[in-house]
Amino acid sequence: MTRMFRLSRFCIPVLALLAACSDPSSRTTAGPAPAAGSAGLAAPNRTPPPDFATMKMSFSPVVKRAAPAVVSVFSQRTVRQIDPFFEFFGGGVPRNRVEGSLGSGAIVRADGVIVTNNHVIAGSDEVMVQLADRRQFPAKVLLADERSDLAVLKIDAGAEALPVLPLASREALEVGDLVLAIGNPFGVGQTVTNGIISALARTEVGSGVSQYIQTDAAVNPGNSGGPLVDMSGNIIGINTFIVSRSGSSAGVGFAIPAALVQRVVESAVGGAKSIQRPWLGLKTKPVDSDIAASLGLARPEGCVVTAVYPGSPADQAGIVAGDLILSVDNASVTDDAGIGYAAQTRRIGDVLTVRLRRNGAERTAPLRLQTAPASPPRDTHTLTGRQPLQGATVVNLSPAVADEYGLDPFQRGVLVVKTGEGVAARLGFQPGDIIRKVDGHPVSVVSELMSALATPAIYSLTLERNGQEITVRF
Repeated sequence: MTRMFRLSRFCIPVLALLAACSDPSSRTTAGPAPAAGSAGLAAPNRTPPPDFATMKMSFSPVVKRAAPAVVSVFSQRTVRQIDPFFEFFGGGVPRNRVEGSLGSGAIVRADGVIVTNNHVIAGSDEVMVQLADRRQFPAKVLLADERSDLAVLKIDAGAEALPVLPLASREALEVGDLVLAIGNPFGVGQTVTNGIISALARTEVGSGVSQYIQTDAAVNPGNSGGPLVDMSGNIIGINTFIVSRSGSSAGVGFAIPAALVQRVVESAVGGAKSIQRPWLGLKTKPVDSDIAASLGLARPEGCVVTAVYPGSPADQAGIVAGDLILSVDNASVTDDAGIGYAAQTRRIGDVLTVRLRRNGAERTAPLRLQTAPASPPRDTHTLTGRQPLQGATVVNLSPAVADEYGLDPFQRGVLVVKTGEGVAARLGFQPGDIIRKVDGHPVSVVSELMSALATPAIYSLTLERNGQEITVRF
């Protein structure tokens, strides 16, 4: 019995390693592979570690390939602050205080282009990058995108070709695949942890703009922006956040998939200062057991279209409310986030193939990606005069503005984008408030709001904040 137990202890890890070293070419790939060298990026590696004997002993072949291209990212910002004691009594002199942030990143182009998390460098006055060989360089921010939590940096290492990590943006991933997380947790220095892919296409966590890769590889503060790599040394994701009660790794970490990372890098290298996001013009609802039963489905699948914006790409593709969307480009979808992610990994003008079911029959619809329309025009105004919104900056809410601020593009009204230091700020108005009515009368554009506020009176304002409608009187 003891001998059999020892034998089983030996066989189990060997079988696991054999699975890890299986030929990746035998897997079915999802979607077309990107052209080699797209935007100057390195082509993904397609070869496993050199031999099984080496792999059986350690992950060192993968680490030797990947670690030189992993960097530490340091950022600083200056904050003006009044001592809380003196501020309580209405006095005090503002003083400057320097705040620092630590994260990780990966070099994705030999000329010094680096990808990291936006939250690592957000609001910074200065960004420094330390290479694996401990050399330090000042970094320029090419693009920072809050919604995807990605930022692209550039350092100047002269004529030197820096080591790079390829982006495996269309690699077929499977739950259970071995992965490594590389970064600088807690500032202790470059650290490698290993684990597996715990889940794929997580849309119910985070900001909802991605289908996150979940991993049990240890990810801690300081790992943010570092790569999650496969056993060929390719980036499959950028580590972005964890779920933990203690603030340290609990084995539940999430990474932004490489397909979305590549789109952001391509935009930055192309000179864009912001991400041009495709817009579909539809709203959906996940299918639960009750909806599945009402539709005659054997099990919950897909998502039901609840609204289609007139003239939108979805409308032009012939999609109507009540359609059941099953997949986009052969990838199953279950909610708005899944459909949105499929669009975000493509370019404006690309065509998505949507498979849907209508009246029991399946069909496909070609959906050509477009940018959201800016109709009505923004008409930006900073409000003045004796009225509750004095000092606030407002714009007309259009699909383009809604997309920019992460709002529902089907909404109408006037959006508060800044409160300034006037009456509006003191009364508690906030950026993101949508003004719906003044004295009970609907307002849909800035000009109507300004007319309604022109005459001093006792005002009754109805606004929407975080999905809730509030009516206040002044």
